[in-house]
Amino acid sequence: MKKPQFAINHTYHIYNRGVEKRSVFLDDKDHFRFIHDLFEFNDKAPAGKFSKPKLSEVEPPIVKERKPVVEISTFCLMPNHFHLLLKEKTENGIINFMQKLGTGYTMYFNRKHKRVGPLFQGSFKAILINNENHLLCLPHYIHTNPLELIMPKWREKGIKSWQKANRFLKNYRWSSYLDCIKIHNFPSVISKDFLSNLWDDPKDYKSGMRDWIESFSLEEIKDITID
Repeated sequence: MKKPQFAINHTYHIYNRGVEKRSVFLDDKDHFRFIHDLFEFNDKAPAGKFSKPKLSEVEPPIVKERKPVVEISTFCLMPNHFHLLLKEKTENGIINFMQKLGTGYTMYFNRKHKRVGPLFQGSFKAILINNENHLLCLPHYIHTNPLELIMPKWREKGIKSWQKANRFLKNYRWSSYLDCIKIHNFPSVISKDFLSNLWDDPKDYKSGMRDWIESFSLEEIKDITID
């Protein structure tokens, strides 16, 4: 897939997965580290020796005088891949951010798990989001990815119980869904303005999520999904 031309204040769906579809998050510490890196590497400052997050930490520490290069609107980590919704804030912001993120996390993972070589399947994939309807539904698409872990065929067969689906999503820590419905999880990672500009209230996002799941149409999002 050819990458779009990145431009300031444009939004992109970003995706990458493990080489040979291998798992890239093996335990809680791996998840915490990647989310820690989402925060730390989103800065004009060069990548340095960052503090290692403790398992008990719920979000990265606040750093003074940060200069973010991207706006992280939505994220979700799956066992062998991840999704991000990013807005470019500085020239080459997404490219620089993704290079630091990929290199930094791979170095951590390889040291910890005693392996060598690339961790991700080549360069990340990206799709420009230039349609308001797509921008409204893409966060739902990203946040519902974890349902594949308990309902592998839900997109084809539908969901019989919203309560079961919502209960699982509320207990899945490795996405920005909880923060989007105002449950404190990793609030410093994502943009505080993104959802408020699209939905007046977190309850609207949650109810919109239910409506989107129950009326899911692959045709509606085929142009913005990445496999």
